Amino acid sequence: MAPRVVAIEADGGSRGNPGPAGYGAVVRDPETGEVLAERSESLGTATNNVAEYQGLIAGLTAAAELGAAEVDVRMDSKLVVEQMCGRWQIKHPGLRPLAAQAAVLVGRFTAVRFSWIPREQNRHADALANAAMDAAAGRPARTPTTGPPPATPATGSDPATAPASWEPRPSFTATRLILVRHGETEYTEQRRYSGRGDVPLSETGRAQARATGARVAALAPSVAAVLSSPLSRCTSTAAAIAGALGDVPVRTDDDLIECDFGQWEGRTFAEVRQQWPGEMDAWLASPRIAPPGGESFTHVAERAHRVTAGLLTAYPGETVVVVSHVSPIKLVLRDALAAGDGFLHRLFLDAAGISVLDMWPDGGVAVRTVNDTAHLAGID
Repeated sequence: MAPRVVAIEADGGSRGNPGPAGYGAVVRDPETGEVLAERSESLGTATNNVAEYQGLIAGLTAAAELGAAEVDVRMDSKLVVEQMCGRWQIKHPGLRPLAAQAAVLVGRFTAVRFSWIPREQNRHADALANAAMDAAAGRPARTPTTGPPPATPATGSDPATAPASWEPRPSFTATRLILVRHGETEYTEQRRYSGRGDVPLSETGRAQARATGARVAALAPSVAAVLSSPLSRCTSTAAAIAGALGDVPVRTDDDLIECDFGQWEGRTFAEVRQQWPGEMDAWLASPRIAPPGGESFTHVAERAHRVTAGLLTAYPGETVVVVSHVSPIKLVLRDALAAGDGFLHRLFLDAAGISVLDMWPDGGVAVRTVNDTAHLAGID
């Protein structure tokens, strides 16, 4: 018989932060203490926080596989506990996809409770994590029965926990992203939800795309790539920009597509408010809630993060133009500014507006411009 309630003890760490990393997770019967499942894995090079989240994900996955209905999660990572409870913001963009993955798993149970425990009460998971770190470092695993392992050193090099700084980064050149919302469509003017439907640019939108191309060419004469959502309102905007840059090739990426608005697609904002008032209130209140038959902003954020992380790796120190939609661009800017979720409903992005941000390999981010529309003056 599947256990109704289980306890998860999870931990993770790295030697060097980032450095050789691993996690451990134990699922127990909360009444008898019997171990129902163990999980551990080496992660290669990662940070403490990434390893801790991976331990949580492994524990939740194991509990789901056991068929548990309720879960008590116990961790000695205050950061993970507070972030999963919603009391602390997830400031580092690298942790957001992991937190989102954990949140999806949390949704599979009828109840999940998080609590912080001292490290000495988390010895089993801690020992599993240290054995995984040993394996990642190529060292013989320590015997966990010899007592609690020494504390993982904290170097302060993790950008998720490092103090903010205005100091320049002379050792690195930023990868610059020029984020462009596509030009206007008929749906834009009519204030309709425009998600996965392939609505083309209007005549005004085509004029905006040409003006945006000229503006981008003035901002960045040398562009390594133009990346676009596959929908025609974006590819047409991207083509105009690429032409102004000297026919830089345009590549599409499905991860840049707009949020799937499900049953709201093509309807006006007023129609949705009238027909789905409760669903809209819930959607506005949480990025984890999706429109009926649609996609949550949490999932869109995962897609957007994959794109930005990939561009930082593929184009170090270069400039890339990214043509997308309101939701993905807002989510990139939210993470770059370490803003709360309310940011999503307070930031307005005009059709063909330009935002610029720089990303460094050490995790640093600088937002240079948000929703620049000076180039659209005179276009009706």
